[in-house]
Amino acid sequence: MNSYVNMGVGAFLGTVFVLMSVSIASEGIFHSEAPEKEGFAIVAEEGTSEAGAGGAAEVEVDIKPLLLKADASAGEAVFKKCASCHTADKGGANKVGPNLWGLVNRPIASHEGFSYSAGMKTFSEGSKVVWDYDHLSFFIEAPKKHVPGTAMGFAGVKKPDERANLIAWLREQADSPAPLPDAAGGAAEAAPAAGAEGAKPAEAPATETKPAEGQAAPATESKPAEGQPAPAQ
Repeated sequence: MNSYVNMGVGAFLGTVFVLMSVSIASEGIFHSEAPEKEGFAIVAEEGTSEAGAGGAAEVEVDIKPLLLKADASAGEAVFKKCASCHTADKGGANKVGPNLWGLVNRPIASHEGFSYSAGMKTFSEGSKVVWDYDHLSFFIEAPKKHVPGTAMGFAGVKKPDERANLIAWLREQADSPAPLPDAAGGAAEAAPAAGAEGAKPAEAPATETKPAEGQAAPATESKPAEGQPAPAQ
């Protein structure tokens, strides 16, 4: 056999032997046993991460009271976030999303000439469900959460006051704007009438009762007969 081959094989075997020796020695020197008890265990309460990450999103805000004081002109500025996918003018073209003229109380998935996603068609129940104020608010806040399967990729308008302003502006984009919700307003007006501060219950009117025929009149203030002392009080 060639001496150079013998030298190469010997060098290789020698290197392997050295590496194995170093590995065994290192394991013996630096080996540490796993502790029987962890020094510090991190216990995460169930549901903590969900509450921290999206707990606020779980609270559904009633948009109707906010609509009563919404600023439609500010809502027009909010609509700029939607303008890349929607038009809102009368007779406006469909873009990535349908035209939004006359949107409030319009049957869902019903705008002519627009191809809606399967998720939106299912949610509409054959266009029986309408875009009322609640559906608009929840959908604008989180489209994919409110209508699973929708093709709308918008992240949503999270601030309730901004949503109220936007919906108030969309309401005005119609031949006949839908009426504002009166449930919240009616309750607000009824409350002071029922329990306003300082209000006093009406006093029952005093009525004069007359004794039945043949009966004596009820005694009111008895006066002593003439010549007799007054009764002690």
